Amino acid sequence: MSTTSLVKGARASRSTVALKLLMAVSGLVFIGYVLLHMYGNLKAFAGHDAFNEYAEHIREIGEPILPHEGALWIIRVVLLLALVVHVYTGLALWGRAKKARTTPYAVKKSTGANFASRMMRWGGVTLLLFIIWHLLNFTVGKVNVSGGATNDPFNLMVDSFSVWWLTLIYLAAMLALGAHLHHGVWSAAQTLGLTGTAGARLRWKRIAFVTALIISVGFSLVPIAVLAGVISK
Repeated sequence: MSTTSLVKGARASRSTVALKLLMAVSGLVFIGYVLLHMYGNLKAFAGHDAFNEYAEHIREIGEPILPHEGALWIIRVVLLLALVVHVYTGLALWGRAKKARTTPYAVKKSTGANFASRMMRWGGVTLLLFIIWHLLNFTVGKVNVSGGATNDPFNLMVDSFSVWWLTLIYLAAMLALGAHLHHGVWSAAQTLGLTGTAGARLRWKRIAFVTALIISVGFSLVPIAVLAGVISK
C-alpha cells in the first residue's frame, strides 16, 4: 500500500471519528431536551391549570433580560442545529458504511451490529417524520384533528390523544424512540471512550436501557391516560 493511500485512510478515519463525535454530542443534546419535555408533559396529570401554567412559564424564561419567548426561541434554534447535525452525520456515516461494504474484500453477512445499524437508520427516519408532525400538531400549525380550538394547550392535547389512531401513531413513535435511544446512548458512550472496561460496558448498557425505558414509557403515559379517560377536560 502506498504512502498516499495510508494518508488518505488516516484522514478518512479521523473524519469518521469526528462525525461520530458530532452525532454523539448532538444526540446528547436531544436526550437532555426530551427528558425536560417529558417532565413537562407529565404535568398533564396535575390538571388543566397546572399544565397550561407550565406551557406559559417556558415562554417567560429569562424575562425581562430576554424578550417574551426569547429563551424558547434560543432552545428551538439549538435543537434545530442539533437536528441538522444529527441527520447530516447519520447520512454521512451511512454513506461511508455502504461504500465500505462494496469493497471486494468485504465479507457480507448479517450480524447483530448490521441489524442495529439498520434499525437506527429507519428508526431515525420514522422519528424525523414524527417530529415534523408533532410540531405541526402542537407548535407550528397547531392542528386539532378533533376539530376543536387550538389556543388552549391542555385541551389541544386532550383532543389530540382522544383520537385512537393518533394515539397509536404516537405510541409507535415512542417505541421507535426507545429503540433509537437504547442503541444511541450505548453508541455515544463508545464514541466518547466511556466503555473501555468490562465494568464500564455493563454500566453503560444498563444506562442505555434505563434511559430508553424511562423516556419512552414517560412519554407514553399521557396519551394512554387520555385515551383511557384518566386525563380529560
